[in-house]
Amino acid sequence: MLVDLRSDTLTRPTEAMRRAMAQAEVGDDVYGEDPTAERLQERAAEVLGKEAALFVPSGTMANQIALLLHCRRGDEVIIGEGAHLFFYEGGAGGAWAGAQFVEVGAGGLFTADDMEAAIKPDAYYLARTRLVCLENTHNRAGGRIFPQADVARVAERAHARGLAVHLDGARIWNAAVASGESPASLCAPADTVSACFSKGLGAPVGSVIASTRDHVEEARRLRRMLGGAMRQVGVLCAAALHALDHHVERLSEDHRHARILAEALAAARGLRCDPAGAETNIVIFDVLGGDAGPVVDGAAANGVLVSAIGPARVRAVTHLGVDRAGVERAAEVLARAARS
Repeated sequence: MLVDLRSDTLTRPTEAMRRAMAQAEVGDDVYGEDPTAERLQERAAEVLGKEAALFVPSGTMANQIALLLHCRRGDEVIIGEGAHLFFYEGGAGGAWAGAQFVEVGAGGLFTADDMEAAIKPDAYYLARTRLVCLENTHNRAGGRIFPQADVARVAERAHARGLAVHLDGARIWNAAVASGESPASLCAPADTVSACFSKGLGAPVGSVIASTRDHVEEARRLRRMLGGAMRQVGVLCAAALHALDHHVERLSEDHRHARILAEALAAARGLRCDPAGAETNIVIFDVLGGDAGPVVDGAAANGVLVSAIGPARVRAVTHLGVDRAGVERAAEVLARAARS
C-alpha cells in the first residue's frame, strides 16, 4: 500500500465530489454566466467575511493578483521567513508585479515590531514599503498557526502606516478548525485573502481571492491578463462547493493523524521531531547528523513518500487520502529508514 505524504495537494476527488462535478450547472464564466461559479464566489466571500471573491486556477495566481492589486514595480513587500509568496512561486512576484521582498521574524511568524522595523523611510532613493503579507497556516514552518492577536496587531500598525495587508490563507481552513476560530474572524484584519480548495479540502483545482467588490473587480481584469479566465468553470467550482460543505470539519482528523506521526517520529532513533510543532496537518522532522536523502529514498522504496525540504529536513503532510493505518505504517517505515 502506497502512503503518499508529500503534500495535501495529492488528495483526489471523492466519488461524491465527482458526482457533484458531473451534475454541475455551467455557463461561460468569462461572460459571468456560470451559475455554479457565481454560487461558489458568493459562498466563499461569506465564509471568508469579505464583500466579494473570485475563483482562480491556483493559489499562486491568487497571491500574484494580490501583489498586482497593492504594489507598483519596485515596491517592497514584508513577509515572514520562508513565505510561499517568495519561496514557492517561481519568482513570480518579481517577474509580474516587480516586487521585492524583505523577510522578518522567524519560523514564518513575526510581530508588529518586526514589521515596523522593516518599513523603509520615505525617501526617493529607497524602495517604497507597500504591502505586508502573512501566511496562515505557514507551510515551511510546519503548518504553524499565526497567532490571531499578532495578526490583528500587525494589520493595525500596517494600516496606520498606510500599508495594505494580504493574507495567504491557502490552508486557512486548517487554521480555523485547529484554533476554533471562524475563517471570517481569521481573515478580518486583511485587505485581501487567498484561500485554496485543492489542498486539505480535496478539490482537484482552484483557489479564491477575496476582498472588497472594487478589488475583486480589478482582480477579474488581472486574472484575464494572467491567463486565468476560464469558461465552463462550474465543473471545478462544484468540487469546491462540495468541499466546503463536507470536508472542512474533517480536517481535525488530519490534525490528529499528524500528531500521531509526530509522536512516533519523536521516539525514533536518528530523527528529531517536536510533536508540539505539529499544530495542524504538517510534520517537520530532521535527520540527526546526516542527509535527508537516504531516509526519503529508503522510505520511498518501502511505499512511503515524503519530501526533503532541506539538507537534513523532511516534511510529511497528512490529508484526506491517508487514514490512520497509513500514518502508523509511515511512521514505522520512516523510523526503519532512519535506523538503516
